[in-house]
This record gives sequence, structure tokens and C-alpha cells, in this order.
Amino acid sequence: MELPDLNKITTDEIQDPFLQNKNIQFDVLRLDKIHPVISGNKWFKLKYHLDNFNAGNYKGIIAFGGAWSNHIVATACTCYLKKIRCIGIIRGERLKQFSPTLLEAANYEMDLRFISRDKYAQRNSYEFLGSIKKEFPEHYIIPEGGAGKKGEKGAGEILQYADEKNYTHIACAVGTGTMFNGIKEAASSDQNILGIIVLKGWKVENESDNIAMFPNYHFGGYAKFDQPLLDFMNDFFRLTNIPTDFVYTGKLAYALFDLLKKDHFPPGSKILMIHSGGLQGNVSLQKGSLIF
Repeated sequence: MELPDLNKITTDEIQDPFLQNKNIQFDVLRLDKIHPVISGNKWFKLKYHLDNFNAGNYKGIIAFGGAWSNHIVATACTCYLKKIRCIGIIRGERLKQFSPTLLEAANYEMDLRFISRDKYAQRNSYEFLGSIKKEFPEHYIIPEGGAGKKGEKGAGEILQYADEKNYTHIACAVGTGTMFNGIKEAASSDQNILGIIVLKGWKVENESDNIAMFPNYHFGGYAKFDQPLLDFMNDFFRLTNIPTDFVYTGKLAYALFDLLKKDHFPPGSKILMIHSGGLQGNVSLQKGSLIF
């Protein structure tokens, strides 16, 4: 397998009478196209963490995530390609049958270590990280989802693959907030940055005239969904031929079209939706739920 080809990133314009009647341009930055595994924003969030690893005298990399984590499988694949020892700290007790995500990570030779959910909740604490460093000395620790300043710096480079000056609004899904923070820093001060929060209980703060976060499109919480969301994802694919996932990008697209219907965007707006990849999570759905 080859490393991600960033030349595969395209910007697809959605052609729809609804948008034309409102005099609104809607484009999708297709980060999902760069690689089948290291998909979407993952490569960008890993980039400077990998630079740190290479600059230090490390023997391996440690990543955190759940049984369906895009970050886990992307990190496993990246380390496999670069011949780096990789350990995955997985939330929850070891199950007899691995999820397809964990099976794929194991196939990329990631050493999977399972911990209780209570212990996993302490993953950012000084005591927990100290115990991990003691157990795995000389290993570089990447925060969950590639978070942190290094992840944000890499995410900020996403906009280099679209002529961002053409857009009045740039929108992305928000999980850890790493990509959202990176894009905020990289965007022009006169652009509107929209974050669609995909998990329940997020406390919205630090908004401004051009920074807005929308907490009511999580469909019940992280990785939660209902039939209307799946129906929308199928309709969106029929319209655009663009696949989305039910954890991040499906909720993002749903929110943007709902906001369009509510006239949130003034006529003449040019919207860029960041497709952050993560399609592998759809494998957990019942077969036939999606048409793609």
C-alpha cells in the first residue's frame, strides 16, 4: 500500500435546484478520497505527531480509541506502512469477537491493549499517562483522535487543498474539536466557520460573529443515529454521489441542509463542507441500511 496521495483531493460542487433558487453555492472538499484507510482528516492530524516521533528517540507510537475508532485504524495503517511499532489502548473490555475496525488494526500489526471504560476516562490525567510511559518507555503518545496543538496545526493545512478565499462559510463536524480549531486558525478573519457537534453534552463557548457551533444535530449522542438520518444520507448520495458516515459527515450534511431550509445562509453564500472521511464506521450498520 502507498502513503496517502493528497493529489486525490477534489472539491465537488453540488448541483441542485434548491440551492440555485436560493443563489447559494455548496461545495464538498473530498478528503475521503485520499486513501481507503488513512482517510479524511486523519492524515492531517497525524502529520506533526509523526514529525515529533521522527525527531525523538522513540521506539513506537501509542494511540487511544474505541472499537470503531477511525483514528485507531488510520494510525495502525500509517505505522504499518512506516514500519513503526504501534500500540492501541482500546476503551472497554476485550470482546470475544473484534469489530471490523479492530480486526483491521490488528492486521496492520497494532498491539491492542484493552482497559475498562472507567480507566479509559482518565487517559488525559497525569497519573494515567505516567503509568503508560512507565509501561511503554520510549514510546510517543498521540492523544485520542490525534488531538492537541500538533493535530490542530496539521488540520489547519486542510484548507490549502481548496481555494478557501472563495468561500463565505466553511463547515466541519466536531468530535474532539481538533479539526475545527485548526480550521478556525487557518481561515480568513472575514469567513464564517461552522462546527456541527456530533456528541451530546458539548458546552458551546468562545463563539463570535463569524464562529458558530451547533450542538443540536447529534441525533442522540456520539455514534447515535435514527432512520431519518440514514434516509437523508441515502438521499444525499442520490443527489451528489458522495458517501457519508453516520458518526460525523452524515450529521454534518444533514445540519447544513437543515440550516439552508431555515434560511440561515444569506443569498450569495458560498459554502464549503469539509468531508473528513471515516466511512469505515458504516460497516457497523445493518446490511442494506445504506445504498452505498
